This record gives sequence, C-alpha cells and structure tokens, in this order.
Amino acid sequence: MTASITNTTGIPIRGAAASSGAGAWFRRHAASLAWLLPVVAVTVMVQLWNMSGTPQRIDDEGTYTAQAWSILHLGEITHYTYWYDHPPLGWVQIAGYTGLTGAFGRYEFAVEAAREAMVFFSAVSSILLFVLARRLGAGRITAAAASLVFAVSPLALQYHRTVYIDNVATPWLLAAFVLVLSRRQQLAGFAAAAACLGVAVLSKETYLLALPFLIWLAVRRADKSTRRYTLSVAGAVLVVIGGGYLLLAAVKGELLPGSGRVSLWEGVTYQLGSRAASGSVFDGGSLANDAAAQWWALDPVFIVLGSTAAVVGLFLRRVRPIAAMLVFLLAFMFRPNGYLPVPYVIMLIPFAALLVAYTAERALLSVTGRVRTRTRLSGAARRGLGVTWAVVSAAALVVAVPLWGTQLRGFLFGNLDLPMQQAEQWVGDNVSKSSRLLVDDAMWVDLVDDGFARNNVVWYYKLDTDGAVERQSPNGWKDSDYVITTDSMRTGGNSSADVSQAIRNSTAVASFGTGDQQVEVRRIHSEGLTAAETAITRATDVRKTMGTELASNPALRADDGTKSQFRAGQVDSRAMIALGQVLADQDVRVSRFTPRTGEDGQPFRTVVLHTSDAAGAERVAATFQALSSSFRPSSVERDGERVTVTYAPSDPTTTPTSAS
Repeated sequence: MTASITNTTGIPIRGAAASSGAGAWFRRHAASLAWLLPVVAVTVMVQLWNMSGTPQRIDDEGTYTAQAWSILHLGEITHYTYWYDHPPLGWVQIAGYTGLTGAFGRYEFAVEAAREAMVFFSAVSSILLFVLARRLGAGRITAAAASLVFAVSPLALQYHRTVYIDNVATPWLLAAFVLVLSRRQQLAGFAAAAACLGVAVLSKETYLLALPFLIWLAVRRADKSTRRYTLSVAGAVLVVIGGGYLLLAAVKGELLPGSGRVSLWEGVTYQLGSRAASGSVFDGGSLANDAAAQWWALDPVFIVLGSTAAVVGLFLRRVRPIAAMLVFLLAFMFRPNGYLPVPYVIMLIPFAALLVAYTAERALLSVTGRVRTRTRLSGAARRGLGVTWAVVSAAALVVAVPLWGTQLRGFLFGNLDLPMQQAEQWVGDNVSKSSRLLVDDAMWVDLVDDGFARNNVVWYYKLDTDGAVERQSPNGWKDSDYVITTDSMRTGGNSSADVSQAIRNSTAVASFGTGDQQVEVRRIHSEGLTAAETAITRATDVRKTMGTELASNPALRADDGTKSQFRAGQVDSRAMIALGQVLADQDVRVSRFTPRTGEDGQPFRTVVLHTSDAAGAERVAATFQALSSSFRPSSVERDGERVTVTYAPSDPTTTPTSAS
C-alpha cells in the first residue's frame, strides 16, 4: 500500500506528486538511460578533446562564427550584407548558445567557441537518434550502437566538429521523426514535428529534402479517423514557419529584386539554378569528386556499409521510409548539373548509422529465429539472408576498428590548426593595426578582436561581391596591404579576379605549415609583382654590399658561417646599420643567425650580440635604444653579457642605407 502526502485539507501535495512522477519516469527508463548516458558522454568527450587542433579551421566555419558573433557584438544578422544565401536561424542558434554560455570569452580563437556549440548540438542529436531507434522497435543495445557510430565514425567526427549549420539542423530533423512516431496525442505530436522540420529547414535549407519521407511516415502512423485533420494542422504549422522567412524579407523590402539591394528571390535562384555546378562525382578534379573523395578518405567502411544498409532497409517495413530517404539522398548526389556541398553528408550520417545498427540487429534476430516478420520468404531463405548480412556487418566491424583507430588518434592528438594559429599570432605581433588585410573568414573575428578596424579586415569572398566592400576599395586589391592565404582561399579564391590578382602580386613575408594546411602572410605590391621583384632584388644587392663591408670590420667577432650570412645579404639592413654604430664603440661577438618561426627565406631580423662584460652589454643596449625611430629595434633584451635585439618586419622592396 502506497502512502500519499496530503495537506490539512486532504488534497495531495503537488510537489510530492511531481517528485513521484519524476521518480517513476527514471525507474521506467533506467535500463535505457544505462545505455544512453555513456554514449552521450563518449559523444561529448571525443568532440571536445583537441577540438581546437583538428581539423584545421576553414572559411565556412569562420563565416558562421562571425555571423553569430555579429549578432551578439554588433547587433547585426551578419558581419557583411545579408544576401539570403542561407536562412539565418542556424547561426542565430549558435549565437544563442555562445551568448548564454559565454563561450566567446573562454577561447583564444573564436571558431573554438562555435565548435563548442557543435558539441552541444551533436549531443542532442545522439540522444534523439537513440530515441528514434527505440521508437522504430530497435533494442537498447542497437539504439546505443547507432548513437555510438554516429559519434565516433571518423566521417562523423570530422564534420560534427566543424562549424556547419547542418549540425544545427540535424537535431531538429531527428526530433521531427521522433515526434511523428508518437502514438499518443498525435495532433500535438504532428504539429510539433512540423515545427521541428520548419526550424531544421530554416537552419539549413537542404533539410527540406526530408519532407516527403516525413509525410510518408506521418500518413502511415496517423489514426485513420483523424488523419486528414492532423496532417492539415501539421501542414499549416510548417507553412506558417516557412512564411516567417518570407515575411522577414518582405518587411525589409528585400523579397523581390530591385536596384541597389539584395533579395530573397535572388538568393533562392542562386542556390537552385545560377550557382556554378560542382560537376560529376565521377569526374576527377570536379568539386563533387573532391567532396566525395574527402568523405571516402575519412571512412570508406561506414560509407559502403551505410549505403548497403539503406538498400537492405527498403525490405524492412518499419524503417522503409527512412531507408528510402537515405537512398534518395544518395541518388540526389548524382543529379546532373547540380551543386554538391561538402557538408551535405552531415544529413545522411545519423540515418546511415541507424540503418547499419538496425539491419544488423534484424539479421541476428533472423538467424536465431527470434524475429517474426510478415514476408513471402521462407524461414530458410530469411535465415540465409540474415546470416549473409550478419557476416557482412561483422567483417565491416573487423575492418573498421583499425581504420577508425588510426583516424581517431589524429583527431585526438593532431594539431592541424597550428599553422593558422601561428599566422594569426604573427600578424597580431608584426603587422600595423592600420593595415588593410584580405583574410580567410576563419580568422576575421580574431583579428577584429585584436584591434584591427572592422572595415580593414576584409573577408576575401566579399572583395568584389559586396557593394559596401567595393565602395571601401575603389582600387580593388590594390587598396589592401596584406593577403593571408589558406587552402580555402587558394582554391575558392580562384573565382575572384581581384583575389587572384592580390595573391599573384604579393610576396610571402611569413609562412606556416605545408601542403593543404599551409598559411602564408603575403605583402601585396600595388605596383605589380614585376616592379616589386626588381625592387626586392635591388634591396638584396644593397644588403649584400652592406654585409660584405660589415663582415670585414675587425671589431666584429663572428664565425665564418655568420660572416657568410652577412655577405649574402641575409641580414636586415637596419640591424646592420645599427651594428656598425655599435662596432665603432667596442668589439662584439655576433651569434649565428637563425630564422624566426615562419620566416625561412626572409632577412634575419633578430641579432644576438655578446660583449666582454655586463657594462659593455649595457652600452650596446643603450646604443640601440638611442637610435631614431626608423632604426630602433622593436625590442632590446639584455641578459648579463648578452644583448638580443629584434626588429619589426620591413617592406621587402625597401632597404634603408643610412641612419642619417
């Protein structure tokens, strides 16, 4: 007999009832939670661990991060003119997470804060995938396996860590499928499912492709007596939410094209028709082929098994709509003259993971004779197919484990982003805050936060595509001082004549990393590369003459290698002029020159000098500090008898020849 807590009037206390209800819920779902919570913990852990190191930040991440940052810090929906390329709800949610948690204040690089938001959305997706699997009839172990594959597949981890609005849309789409499978309160469930799909689509428009399959599932699950009414209400909810986006454009006067303004119509037609096609997946060198190659390199086993599971799932009634959706999404990749974005695969991953786990469970149950499914196949045939699929799944697991282990070690311990971090640090330390920079959007927020004027940090894509930026740069690329090149810019910037010209008419002053991870800081020469190279050659010759004279100075004590560096013109001319003044006062020993990080091939601008005693070192330091501003080093450090002086980087086309 259960006792109840009542007040003096005999009415049960509401708090006790609520507490009892919560306790009953936990007891009822304890077994599921025992499987789910460890998987969610793994999801969070593998995404958080070393998320700042791998993968390297890319331009798209920077764009969504900067847009979220703009909402919080500038009160604007984007950091540039919003032109309806995507609905804004995706980065609005990123802004909501980072604003509520203060994420931008916790990280040195802004994209890391947005990556933390991706961890949150992935954790929610993992939970909803578990619930969806259970509602489709999968066992707890199977549901947990689906969520685990969703979390740790290298393909999933690569794109779940990356700041894509597809990751924001995924939990909303999964929630829509979960809600449409609700047996109780179908009207509320269907309406909520429609609302979730609407949010998913306004987060990433490609998620509208799931609509027919969600309708299929809704029609199948709806009670026949109320089907027409519940589906009508759900449809109305979806239309109202989608209409909100149209209303936003209409209120701003940007629904239809007009002179001197952007429009929703132009944004939609760009995405659906006028955008350059990415070519065929089978055409080597095409953008579509490059995207598919990236996916394949990350996890070929999951791709093959997931695609096959989608076909197998067509023969299983419970998951047939989801299997059909996955087959459709896979086939959609091969449409002619279409555009295949790299993050397209994010939408496929949870459903592929679900079908891999679900079909493997069905195969095992079929082998053991524990499955009861209406089918025209005989028991022996069913068991034969079950054995075949079970063997295929087991073989895939055996192959996947070592491949995943290698890939996951890279994610957990690699630092592919180091060149980007070093380049940002170099720019912050060595480039005047009044300079105008062409940059990858991944570093836009960081450089603005570091003190560069917002209008002087130009996302390269906007240089000749945004009217406001074009008005600030009447001479195009010639109005910029530096271009910081990344793989995104070297490949995506080819479509811009101005960006190509900026890169072509520039010389590297610092370089970090190699291959696809290489980041270069390049000085732009508005006079053109030919004139700049002539000036650089002339400046090098002047340094050679100065260095040869300095190397023959009897007051200079240095080994033959150091003297050869002087004679080769490898030492900064300002340092040599200042050193000449020091040598007029006393003998000094100069250590062998070594390049600063990222400055291989650049004139040495750090000089380490040794004197006979501390008093001599003090005189050397005083000499350097007394120089005019043009020749004074940016730092002078004295340690006993050693003095280390460092100059700021100089324009490679000029070489001062006199301190007068």
